[in-house]
Amino acid sequence: MASTFHGLETARRSLFTTQSALNTTGHNIANANTAGYSRQVVNMTATRPIDAVGFSKSDAAGQLGTGVEASSITRIREKFLDNQFRNEYKSLGNFNIQLDTLTKLEGIVNEPSDTGLRTVISNFWNSWSDLSKNPENADGRKVVMEQTLAMVDAFNYTAKQLNDLKADLTENVEINLETVNSITASIAQLNGEILRIEGLGDNANDLRDQRDLLTDQLSGLININVEDQTTGYRITMGGTELVQGNTSNAVDVETITSAFASGDLNSGAIYGTIHARDHFVQGYISELDNMVQTMANGEFEITLPKGSVLPDGTVLNNVTYTGDNRILAEDTKVTVKGLNGLHQLGYSLAGDEPGIAFFTDSSGGTADLTAANITLNPAIVANSNLIASSMRVTINADGTESVVTGNNSLAVLFSQIRDTRFDFDAGTGENKNTIDAYFRSVVGQLGVQAAEANRMQANQQIIVEQVDSRRQSVSGVSLDEEMSNMIKFQHAYNAAARNMTMIDEILDKVINGMGRVGL
Repeated sequence: MASTFHGLETARRSLFTTQSALNTTGHNIANANTAGYSRQVVNMTATRPIDAVGFSKSDAAGQLGTGVEASSITRIREKFLDNQFRNEYKSLGNFNIQLDTLTKLEGIVNEPSDTGLRTVISNFWNSWSDLSKNPENADGRKVVMEQTLAMVDAFNYTAKQLNDLKADLTENVEINLETVNSITASIAQLNGEILRIEGLGDNANDLRDQRDLLTDQLSGLININVEDQTTGYRITMGGTELVQGNTSNAVDVETITSAFASGDLNSGAIYGTIHARDHFVQGYISELDNMVQTMANGEFEITLPKGSVLPDGTVLNNVTYTGDNRILAEDTKVTVKGLNGLHQLGYSLAGDEPGIAFFTDSSGGTADLTAANITLNPAIVANSNLIASSMRVTINADGTESVVTGNNSLAVLFSQIRDTRFDFDAGTGENKNTIDAYFRSVVGQLGVQAAEANRMQANQQIIVEQVDSRRQSVSGVSLDEEMSNMIKFQHAYNAAARNMTMIDEILDKVINGMGRVGL
């Protein structure tokens, strides 16, 4: 038969179990807004019943219940949703960086606008048109010089902004790598703590939440694969192991660059940063450099007017012009190497000398011009009369030559260059376009890329929010549900307490009232 104190023990177990449930509910409510927290539940199981004593079945009731106990406290978490979230979150990290970079590029290029590169390039052509109307005017040459300086300054400044953005992205990779190494070290440490605690038979719910939150953050930086092993999470990035048990492997710039090249790194914010730096930013630096180099030295076809006198020794279309054949007997179509080559076909007002290279770098070279180093020839800056506008000379009695200063042939040709198609593919002839059209295509490409990145980022944001919403519906804390549970467990606790009071009264009667007949 059951013990006299059996009911007291059953009530005690009920009190302790419902108290654990109330404490867990309070813990859930307290962490309702804690990032990465998973709601916890107390798993209640009926304790082992009391069998009827005896070798044969007795008349006493058998399998008498002994109450309830809290077998464990577990968190509600679904690994499938965690993996799905991390797979989508890494793509969001990539698109966020790409969109941010392209937005900054749009700000740097600043087109269409009244203050962008197209405006200063247009002003440059217009200044030559003005000079052609009065080629002997010194003021016209100064205007050409100033507009040219404004244009090259715009190229220099744009190139500086692009290179600064490139450097910022490189620095951002290094900063994010420090974050990656910090997170992996923390995950490895948590692996060890969780293994120690759960080795004693408990569930390290809060530590697991912290580990999962760090893993989520890591997935936003790089693409990772997570395996839940007996020693904890094993995290890899392609063939690179980041975490194994309580050991983490730090990643440096060389490793991440190699992973990017091999394809092991294929998503996440770090991938997006490297891709944006090497594809978008460097791409537009190269486009701008190609535009500058082509403008200065790229080949284009132009028709030289009849009567033009070419400088002695000029070579055009494999023909050397010297002596009497310097004077063109008819309009002649030739291929010229950029504005530098065109300027050298004319004559300036300084000493009746042929034109010099119009654009150089800071050292005076002309071979490898970029947006960062292009400048107006320092000699022209010092003396604007070195700007050539004439293509006619007269031969004096002593054999010397004098420039026809009123001739505007070269200035007219310069003003018409805005509609001339340059070869932007270094002599292949596959990409011929005007300077303005080429720049418009670059700006248009940037606009399309930015719009596409914005679309992809918005779509990915929606997907991540949907997956996270599903995950929160499983793991998140609902205050309404927790309040309902609190009331339920409170009533259960009160009932267990009332049950214990009732048993106490029975025992009081048994202990203190029985055996005292007549009193």
